[in-house]
Amino acid sequence: MSGAVRTGWAPSTGPAEPAPTRRRRHWLLIGSVVWAVLLALLVWTSVRDDPPTVREQRSLDQAGPVVDRAVGELARAAGAAALLELSPPRVGSGCRVTPLADGATLRREVGVLAPAGTERTVLAGIAERLPASWRAGVGPGRDGPVLRADAGEFVAVQGRPTGDGRIRLSVDTGCRPVGSGYTPAPSTAGDPEAAALTAALRALGRPADAAPELVTAPCPGGALARTARSAAGPGPAASEGGLVPLAGGNPLLDNPPVYAYRTGPVTVLAEITPDAARLAATVGCPG
Repeated sequence: MSGAVRTGWAPSTGPAEPAPTRRRRHWLLIGSVVWAVLLALLVWTSVRDDPPTVREQRSLDQAGPVVDRAVGELARAAGAAALLELSPPRVGSGCRVTPLADGATLRREVGVLAPAGTERTVLAGIAERLPASWRAGVGPGRDGPVLRADAGEFVAVQGRPTGDGRIRLSVDTGCRPVGSGYTPAPSTAGDPEAAALTAALRALGRPADAAPELVTAPCPGGALARTARSAAGPGPAASEGGLVPLAGGNPLLDNPPVYAYRTGPVTVLAEITPDAARLAATVGCPG
């Protein structure tokens, strides 16, 4: 065979690939480290300084004061003469914040007088007197007019007629982390509502020696709206007739089993059944 090399043929191994230089690897490593440091710094700054942006980041103990203030705003907007009662706070557990995290809800309610046929007018008046930032409005609902508002911090407000001469206003946190939990502000009953509650219980022939349950909410001006509640258990059959003299013959609401009247600065609400009587004496927000 001839030792001559034939021309026009490409080498069988192809061209060699350029190897990355050490300098390029060095700068890539530095860039990655700097980016990781900057990202960690941004995350730390955001967690420290930025407010949470979703409901699930605010715990129940953080939302509690917002709910309490919202109840006070509703009491003021309803007016002392129309405010019937502040219901006890209800904390519900067992909801899920995420598929892996349990949560709880906080709900508070306010009862307001609304004779049949006036429900939309009453709701519209309350909406007008609420803070402008709540963007409160009244629209149609399945069973009548509905008030909707946003009290801030992802706390929702709604109001609906109950069909018995009353409107129920509710303040609800939705499901969120429990945190340290909700603790109502400590307070004591005032003389007017305590005296009115005692008089109503005596008029119904029920004992009045037990300490009533007290529910409060901070009014916008700094005072407290207060409801003293008593759930008289089994006893002699009672009727609203025993309360008529206390009402002076001019009840606010007479729709059995519900009866309400006003005495001085106090509104007394009674729900009377053959087996029990539930009474609430309420002093609203001034102004």
